[in-house]
Amino acid sequence: MRVKKEDNVIVISGNFNGKTGKILKVFPKKNRVIVEGVNLRKRHTKANQQNPQGGIVEKEAPIDASNVMLLDPKSNEPTRIGKKIIIDDKSGKKRSVRVSRTSGEML
Repeated sequence: MRVKKEDNVIVISGNFNGKTGKILKVFPKKNRVIVEGVNLRKRHTKANQQNPQGGIVEKEAPIDASNVMLLDPKSNEPTRIGKKIIIDDKSGKKRSVRVSRTSGEML
């Protein structure tokens, strides 16, 4: 799975096409993600200590990870992701970083 928590993404297909948001949670085994403000579902809840009044609560539901695309940090446009191996300055070890395909910017 190429997207991670806290990444800014845009929905590229489905009912929420064109909406952007931050990834709140990732489910790699199911290949699904929860995006902030996308795929809201209403749930009727009973009163409890966290929600003393109860009522109807709106909550984000997971969508398929193939329906989202990462946003380029430079141009704020959808971009594909590549990998680049760089040498760490402090330790001198090689490490892999995610790179935007359009601008070459590190993510």
